[in-house]
Amino acid sequence: MSAKPVVVIGAGIGGLTAAALLAHAGCPVVVLEAHWDPGGCAATFFRKGFRFDAGATLAAGFLPGMPMARLGERLGIDWGVRPEAVAMQIHLSDGTVVTRWTDRERWREERQAHFGPAAEPFWRWQERTARAFWAMALRGMPWPPQTVDEALRWLAEGIGWLREEPARIGALAALFRPVTAYLPPAHPRLHEFIHAQLLISAQALAERVYAAYGAAALDLPHTGVGSVPGGIGELATRLAEAVQRFGGQIHFRQEVVRVRLTRAGTARVETRAGMVVEADHVIFNLTPFDAARLLGEEAPAALQRVPPAPPDGWGAFVVYAGIRSEGLPEDLPLHHQIVQGGGWGEGHTLFVSISPPWDPLRAPAGHRALTISTHTALAPWWRLWASDREAYEERRLQMEERIRKATARVISDLDARIVFWESGTPITFQRFTRRSMGWVGGFPQTHIGRNGGPRIGARLWRVGDSIFPGQSIPAVVLGAWRTAEAIQRAMVETARVQLFPAPRLSHAKTANPFGNFIRPAREPR
Repeated sequence: MSAKPVVVIGAGIGGLTAAALLAHAGCPVVVLEAHWDPGGCAATFFRKGFRFDAGATLAAGFLPGMPMARLGERLGIDWGVRPEAVAMQIHLSDGTVVTRWTDRERWREERQAHFGPAAEPFWRWQERTARAFWAMALRGMPWPPQTVDEALRWLAEGIGWLREEPARIGALAALFRPVTAYLPPAHPRLHEFIHAQLLISAQALAERVYAAYGAAALDLPHTGVGSVPGGIGELATRLAEAVQRFGGQIHFRQEVVRVRLTRAGTARVETRAGMVVEADHVIFNLTPFDAARLLGEEAPAALQRVPPAPPDGWGAFVVYAGIRSEGLPEDLPLHHQIVQGGGWGEGHTLFVSISPPWDPLRAPAGHRALTISTHTALAPWWRLWASDREAYEERRLQMEERIRKATARVISDLDARIVFWESGTPITFQRFTRRSMGWVGGFPQTHIGRNGGPRIGARLWRVGDSIFPGQSIPAVVLGAWRTAEAIQRAMVETARVQLFPAPRLSHAKTANPFGNFIRPAREPR
């Protein structure tokens, strides 16, 4: 009898990473994606000759030893990423422009020029703590441990982590203190800079972000930032190709509408188009609420209690713009954070990403693609959408105008350059990413227990930015890697599926390894 597959619901970075690693290990895998292409919040889409990054725009983690580099080595993927000397520029409210060089020595000179010697103890703490916690994450220490075996592994790995550098024990205090505990108190420029950087990397300000996560998040520009030819969605495309190369299946435009557990201990996964897959394990690349919605009354009790989005969770308001590029400075960095002052999010802080001038796939000749985003509260958009569409549209136009004016700090003649302009709200994100309420970015990293582990029930798992270690592409990859390894161990422990040797890399088509456990979708009427 053929083995039942592992079914992955959602072809985002997390789902595809887990699927590719499992397929590489010889496990039968089926990925079901509601959209017509992969990527989810890290997808790239076409509009009027431009290719826009839908959500995530900054690619990091490609230095040797970092998550994306390791994943590429394991799966035989050449990401094709071009390294960048500048991760981003931060435009503070007082007019200061801080360049985040990817080279650590250049960054050290930059920060000393803008923040002075009083800030250096903080930066030394940040670098030391980031090194310690990156080392912990890259050891694969399972947090939070969800089984006795994981607890024992965590203890063993933790002892090994401390033996490597005994001084790391001092870094453990950063698990229980906020970032502000390490900041010099009378340094408003530094505080504004750190608040802004943590807002985009940890979804909260410095007084709420726990320091261990904050230190590692502030280190992302030094983990290997690069530009992806064709847009960040190409990372998902390479992963999807790897899934298929190792014998897995991916079915697009197959929105899962129900997951039911069977008496035999398997799961029955059903799509709106009529496809039915009997699975040994199911991975949800969805928010906790959306996973619970598909499971219905069979969802674990803890999952049934989760709201559509956390009260402090964020949505995104995003503008996608096409502009003429003639006369733009040749050394203009590709990523900018703009801090206006007067608040956080809602157009007061923006993240602007510009397509590379060398990439003809992103824009027509003589043009560039812009993605401009700001954090926004979810509830006001949904309240207006339900009760007053005219007020909803007015709020959208007001946000666009605020964003247009702020972006002129980077591109002064922006208005004269625009050839295409389109915006998206949390309602848009729910429609295209299937994330309830359009919640994006994962949980604000306010304490070590904010993100759970991947296991949500017998043979039920999750990946994405709502499991540890949280948001960012490198973090999502680490979480998905843990999930794939946990499933392989579960398969061995239960002896339900025999693991096959990893197949050789090949582009040849493979036979269907799933036997009769997949029924195709009904033909449309």
